[in-house]
Amino acid sequence: MYKLWLLFTFTGICAAQKDISLSVFTVTSKSMTVQWSGHTGASSYKITATPKNSPEQPVFAQFSGNTVMGSVNSLTPNTVYTMQLEAMDNALNVLSSAETEETTAPDVPSILQTYSKLSDSITVEFAEVPGATGYILRAESKTGNFFSETNVTSSPSTVVQLQPYTDYILSVMSVNSGGRSQPSYPTEARTVVMAPKLNTSSPTNETILAVWAPVEHAVLYTLVIIREGSYVRNKLNTTNTEVTFDNLQSGTSYCIKSMAWDAEGRIGDDKTVCQITRPSSPDVIDIQVTQGRAPGIAIYWVSVQGAKNYTAWTTSGQNCSTGNTNCYILLAECGQNRSVYVTASNEAGISSPSQSVNYITYPCPPENIWVEEPTAGDCYVMWEEVPLVEFYVTFIKRDDGTENLCNTTDTTCQFSCMCGYTYLTSVFPYNKAGPSLLAHVRNYTTIPCCPQDVLVQLVSTETLEITWSPVKGAELYETTAAETSDIIHCNDTSPVCALSDLRCNTAYSVTVTPCSELRGCNSTCAPNVHETAPCSPEILNMTQTGNSTYRVLYTTPNFPNTSYTITATGRYNRGSCQSKNNSCELTQLPCGTTYEVTAVATSAAGGSLPGFSKTLETGPCCPDSVNVSQVTQAMTNVTWSPGGGARSYVTTLTSQRGHAKCHTLDTHCLMGCITCGTNYSVYLEAISSTGHTSQCNYRGFSSSACCPTGVKLYRRTNYSLRVYWRSVGLQSQNHTVELYGTGANYTCIAAAGNTYCDIQEETCGDVYTVVVAPVGQSGLKVTFCQPRTYSVPCPGSNAGMVISRQRRSVK
Repeated sequence: MYKLWLLFTFTGICAAQKDISLSVFTVTSKSMTVQWSGHTGASSYKITATPKNSPEQPVFAQFSGNTVMGSVNSLTPNTVYTMQLEAMDNALNVLSSAETEETTAPDVPSILQTYSKLSDSITVEFAEVPGATGYILRAESKTGNFFSETNVTSSPSTVVQLQPYTDYILSVMSVNSGGRSQPSYPTEARTVVMAPKLNTSSPTNETILAVWAPVEHAVLYTLVIIREGSYVRNKLNTTNTEVTFDNLQSGTSYCIKSMAWDAEGRIGDDKTVCQITRPSSPDVIDIQVTQGRAPGIAIYWVSVQGAKNYTAWTTSGQNCSTGNTNCYILLAECGQNRSVYVTASNEAGISSPSQSVNYITYPCPPENIWVEEPTAGDCYVMWEEVPLVEFYVTFIKRDDGTENLCNTTDTTCQFSCMCGYTYLTSVFPYNKAGPSLLAHVRNYTTIPCCPQDVLVQLVSTETLEITWSPVKGAELYETTAAETSDIIHCNDTSPVCALSDLRCNTAYSVTVTPCSELRGCNSTCAPNVHETAPCSPEILNMTQTGNSTYRVLYTTPNFPNTSYTITATGRYNRGSCQSKNNSCELTQLPCGTTYEVTAVATSAAGGSLPGFSKTLETGPCCPDSVNVSQVTQAMTNVTWSPGGGARSYVTTLTSQRGHAKCHTLDTHCLMGCITCGTNYSVYLEAISSTGHTSQCNYRGFSSSACCPTGVKLYRRTNYSLRVYWRSVGLQSQNHTVELYGTGANYTCIAAAGNTYCDIQEETCGDVYTVVVAPVGQSGLKVTFCQPRTYSVPCPGSNAGMVISRQRRSVK
């Protein structure tokens, strides 16, 4: 490496010759070795070293033509020389030349003394030489397995990285820009033994134990201990490898310096280690059991010297560590009587535990809580006894938010409970540490309340609708009726139920039973009795008891207090009657009408379905008017108005002298066999198409008075005419006499009882038509008496002669 450095350093400063070059190869304090390139034709080379800025004489050396390296000796140390190379032929002519400058190394220094204070180094003192810019300390083991050179700047200097208790050969060289000098005269030296490597610990708070491995070539050990902050040193010599220092202060740092001696009595290097003693036991001054989200115990103690950390331990194995004088342990167990102690620790270890202090944890909640309800509304919260408890606080909360609590030292708590509610019960035990952190919540649901506003309504004859308001605590309602063998008719969440297909005229005991999943059904609810509608009556018979009155006979299948309504419904009208018996009369039923008659039973529960209807046909109506008119003396024409519902009629005229009858589909009838002057009773029977008849009575009819017989016309002497007749029947009628002649007409009224009428004639010899007719009480004359014609001669004849007789028409 040294040669490469020289070649690199001087390559750039060689003489600028095209055919030869010169470089310095090595430099010492009194010689230089140069190297050059060969020159063609050169038979020898001459090197001249000329000191620069010095009165010294030049020094030269000559070499053969085959040589390319040579040394120049006898130079002056630390001097700048101009080195010139000349290539010469056989005639000593200079063929080519080159030159360079270089400084010789400083003079060789001398070692004054060597010594070893550390096991891995030797210090060398040497005489410094002029011109040296540095020095090289060379160390070499006698066995040859170690060699080192150390650059230093002055004396004394130390060689390091040596082995303990080992012999080394030491020399020193001076250095400048030109290179290094030759090594100085070598000197032998031995390193001292190494210091023991102490392993220290503090078994107790008053002792420190130092242990080390034996040091090779050591015959004695020296340990010096000093307390931190003190000037008092304790020195101990020993040949052992273990020492215990006692009666030390707790929690205090001590520094121990250790050294070893070799057999020559030389002390080796030293090492210092520091060890702190364990802290003393802290005193616990207070324990507080705390509540909250993170319940636990707070432990307080007095700080001790030298403690870096404190740990509080409970007998349950829990602990907390801190650098302060208090810490907090979360309580994991309830209902325990425990103790706590504190240890202090530092780098040396843990102190002895403090005196233990007892504490109790918050009580555990009761595991088993239950509610009993010996009587309705009277509840008891009950639980098992818990250890380490002074008293219990029981909280009872109803699901509507109402709260209640009680304090007790017993294991029961009474409270009033209402039906249909859920009660949340929890029990908190208390002791000096406070209440239990948790409490088991037990739900108790009372039996659902019975509905108080049950409404049973008859919605049809055989169906009962039951409605009620929802009650507290009920999740389901069962509706039953005792008369149906307590079959559950409805099992629903809705407060409504319909019992159908029931028996008519029956009282049903209906019970609404509320149920819940937790408590089952409340079987104490009172029933509600309601009757179904009456059974339908059946019409047995209908008979006519009057002109417009009919008696209806029917069955009575219901309770005695049931009333029955019979309704006759016609096309244009209706009639009804009511009764609590088995018959009822329908009145004022118009004639000639067909009715549908139904029977309905009614009670306080409601009305029955109508029974099967029966048809009632009233008799046909009697004609409103009957008119009897006499057509002839022995024949009458009877007419009448139509009667409703009548299809045919039977008309009868009855008297003591006989009767006449006519049966016709028309509203008139021509009847003969009438006796004049007779009072007749008029009867008419209206007959319907089904054979129903109505007997109709009318005002009597009197036939007209009988026409007189034996009518004759006489002329009298006084130019008067007399009409004579014979009366038939009663003589109490007046008679009217009418004479119609060609020349004159005459009328005469004969009083009752008279049988003739005289008429004064104005002309004679005329032909007269004579009509003699009785006059009725109404003043009307009978119109159907037969006229007679007479020819009356002039005086001289006292009797007329009938010429002809004429019959008048009915009109």
